[in-house]
Amino acid sequence: MTYRVITLPTIEPILLEEAKSQCRVDIDDDDAYIESLIGAARLYCEKIDWRSYLTQTIELWLDRWPDDAEISIPRPPLQSVSKIEYYNTSDTVATFAATSYFVDVVSEPGRVALRYNKPWPSTTLRPTNAICVTYVAGWTAAALVPKTIKQAMLLLIGHWYENRESTTVGAVSRAIEFGVMALLGIDRVFRF
Repeated sequence: MTYRVITLPTIEPILLEEAKSQCRVDIDDDDAYIESLIGAARLYCEKIDWRSYLTQTIELWLDRWPDDAEISIPRPPLQSVSKIEYYNTSDTVATFAATSYFVDVVSEPGRVALRYNKPWPSTTLRPTNAICVTYVAGWTAAALVPKTIKQAMLLLIGHWYENRESTTVGAVSRAIEFGVMALLGIDRVFRF
């Protein structure tokens, strides 16, 4: 199983003004730098949390159909599944009919489950990356991103703003690391 983000979020969970306040900056000279820190903090926290914070399109690649009747979809919250495609041994692509599966957007992580009496396709699949589930994940608005996640991002942004070079591991960096991990651990989705 592997995934890749196809379409990045168009907004960030943290506004520039929020990040500037965290960094105690009241000039515009560092705006571009602070905006880059916001994006970096989101990516960093998403990786630790194993979530998608804001709307993005993702491809999940599988080598084979699951042994049971469902595919668990990583990086919640799941909004929708756009399509499920699969490749045979000749690399010919086919689309799995949406009428054959149900998309569970309530569970975390979300999942695709076969409908009653519907099987996975019986086509002989190519050996690797044979199935591609294209889906949309993430909260639909920055206001919906949990405050603990935003606080973890703000801690990182403030720390990175103040410490632009490598820092000596010590009490300050340990406190930041502990704070970020503690905040993200509250709603973390563990890999499956």
